[in-house]
Amino acid sequence: MPSPRSADRPAAPPPGGGPVDALISQTRRLKGEVDAVRRDAQRDDCRPRQRWQRALYDLALRQLDALDAHFAQLREEPRSAAPPALRADPAAPGPGSLLSRVGSAEWDLLTDEANWSAELYAILGRDPAAPPLTLDELPSLAHPEDRPRLTALVTDCLVDAQRIDGEFRVLRPDGTVRTVHMMGEPVLGPDGGTVSMWAVLRDVSALRRSQAAVSETRDSLRRHRRHEHSAPPDRVEIGPAVLPAWRGPLRLPRQGAGTLDLAARCLPASTGPLIGGDWYDVLELPGGELLLSVGELTGRGLAVTTDVSMALGALRGTALAGTGPGQMLSWLNRLLDGGARPALGSAVCCRWRPARRTLVWAGAGHPAPLLFRDGTGRRLSAPRGVLLGTTSGAEYGESEVALAPGDVLLFHTDGLVPARWRSSGSGEAEHRGAPQAADPLLGLAPRLAAARSARDGLRTVEEEFGETEREDDACVLIARVES
Repeated sequence: MPSPRSADRPAAPPPGGGPVDALISQTRRLKGEVDAVRRDAQRDDCRPRQRWQRALYDLALRQLDALDAHFAQLREEPRSAAPPALRADPAAPGPGSLLSRVGSAEWDLLTDEANWSAELYAILGRDPAAPPLTLDELPSLAHPEDRPRLTALVTDCLVDAQRIDGEFRVLRPDGTVRTVHMMGEPVLGPDGGTVSMWAVLRDVSALRRSQAAVSETRDSLRRHRRHEHSAPPDRVEIGPAVLPAWRGPLRLPRQGAGTLDLAARCLPASTGPLIGGDWYDVLELPGGELLLSVGELTGRGLAVTTDVSMALGALRGTALAGTGPGQMLSWLNRLLDGGARPALGSAVCCRWRPARRTLVWAGAGHPAPLLFRDGTGRRLSAPRGVLLGTTSGAEYGESEVALAPGDVLLFHTDGLVPARWRSSGSGEAEHRGAPQAADPLLGLAPRLAAARSARDGLRTVEEEFGETEREDDACVLIARVES
């Protein structure tokens, strides 16, 4: 950590408690008004616009609750030379309250001593008996991707006497991740030199989740409006009934290592009155393994929707029985080929083994998954496998790939990239082992590497391909290895 130098201005003293009571009254009155409007909104119908408005009301109430709690903490603390938030309150509220989400710390640069409040230990998930971290050790708390940001915040405070005001993610010892907002200032001695630094840290994880929910609801409203104006009832109602019920981000398995952060979406075609046969699916299996599948069947309308439901049921049933991806596709091929109404299609089927962080997968004439790692991307080498429904008794090979935390997998159906964007003959080049630079999805590698979640990665894909004129429906599934 750089050594401190003199600051040209004194640190601002903490606010006094005189006008705090008035601020508390104003905040609580505003909370009551917002809550009354929200209750009125709850009596409205459940159209997407009303859901979005209610989500905004809920977020506003969360922020007002936090503001009320901070004002109450200011009023209850006695005045002293040190910032009030730096002293732990023995009567502090228990875990889960708003006050328990705010902690504080002070670092003495002359003695190299550190003082943390009890609430800060709870926020960071550290043993209260352990000594507080020094400024040099502080960046080790942050998520690896956020350590440079935390180091810069502290350095600017000590060297340039700048106030600290920023957020970073904390990787707790139990493996969970929290988002923390940090505010602080340098404390100057009589000679104008920096003698210590104090900071207040607030756990804003719940608030950020609320903001994400508002954003997701807003996106849902936009999609609903687009579908209402461009799609008939079967596209709006039948399609979502076939695909998995979960919306937005999903983290599986729910226990143990090898967690995948997942997000998926189906993008409708710009033309055509009927829904197509594209699907995505994720299922947690006994023992913690996951089934991931993406595929499409030929045809449009109610008939192909029925076939997709049958295919999803077959894949899920065989996966629950412990079958490998290659055998699952072989049986699905036999099912489609021998039915009363034969169907053609393609698919990728995977089993995620979290204990070893390996993906075992098989493909049936479908675009292979893309793997993004360290800012670069490549399409996985596909094992043998023909289109579904074309050859009786077809066998499908399997491939296994080891993944690491931070890796991103992208599964998609053919319609994601419009035909005019594809390089002619690029598919033949892939089979011959030629470079895949012509694949426009690989150009997203730097942005997907910088994405903090599967949801962010999905938004990156949507920004690039979501609003384009597409001739066919498309499904995209993003999986990010978290731990």
